[in-house]
Amino acid sequence: MKRLVHLSDLHFGRDRPELVKALAHRINDLAPDMVAISGDLTQRARNSQFEAARAFIDMLAPPVLSVPGNHDVPLDNLYMRLVAPWRRYRRWIAQELEPAHVDDEVMIIGINTVNRFNWQRGWFTKSDIRRVRASFEGDKSRIRILVVHHPLEHLPGESKQLMKGSAEALEALASCGTDIVLSGHLHSWSAAPYAEVTDRHSMLQVQAGTGLSTRVRGEENDFNLLTLKSGMVRVERFVADAEGRDYVPQRAAAFRLGPAGWQANGG
Repeated sequence: MKRLVHLSDLHFGRDRPELVKALAHRINDLAPDMVAISGDLTQRARNSQFEAARAFIDMLAPPVLSVPGNHDVPLDNLYMRLVAPWRRYRRWIAQELEPAHVDDEVMIIGINTVNRFNWQRGWFTKSDIRRVRASFEGDKSRIRILVVHHPLEHLPGESKQLMKGSAEALEALASCGTDIVLSGHLHSWSAAPYAEVTDRHSMLQVQAGTGLSTRVRGEENDFNLLTLKSGMVRVERFVADAEGRDYVPQRAAAFRLGPAGWQANGG
């Protein structure tokens, strides 16, 4: 059994400072095997914001796997965004933009979906698909997890543009055995099988809202705890309490992998 914390959209620079220690303490108390951060660690990709994000990561006891979000490249410095978009991210967070982790139970692959030429809308390229296929295809002994910033499918009523290449990526990732995709970007929580996947091996889309940002879009600040077993996944949502002193369990969703793919299995 593996336990994985999924965080997203911390947005240091537009964060709630009173929640930082509470979030770190709750994650450390849960003692997961790993923390996955699906992008937007900063608001404007400034050194001071990356420094704050680095300080937060250093507070976490478990190992951290992180991918960038569109806010992690400079919006207001066009030269740097085009010529050296990852300089600050690499200085403060990690040299590797697309990290991977493999053990006896899980395989986790990070893909950088940021398109610095179209700042908000992401892209999933053909080379991204090839990389995931090369990693996941044929490996049925592990739960295969993809970490991206931009969702491959939007919730009903979403006004943001869907990531470029998402339709092709959805079918390709399902066909090579991807089990779970962790994403953020929308500041909204959800956990459910993808609606648009036609392949028999369906995938789960797990969305985290925003861990720390003031831009909550009518939802609470949150993060996810995934409990992973062979053929079973439980996603528990933790939300910040009214006093900002802790993150508490709010809801859960469980799924079982059957002949028709991932299906809801209670909470």
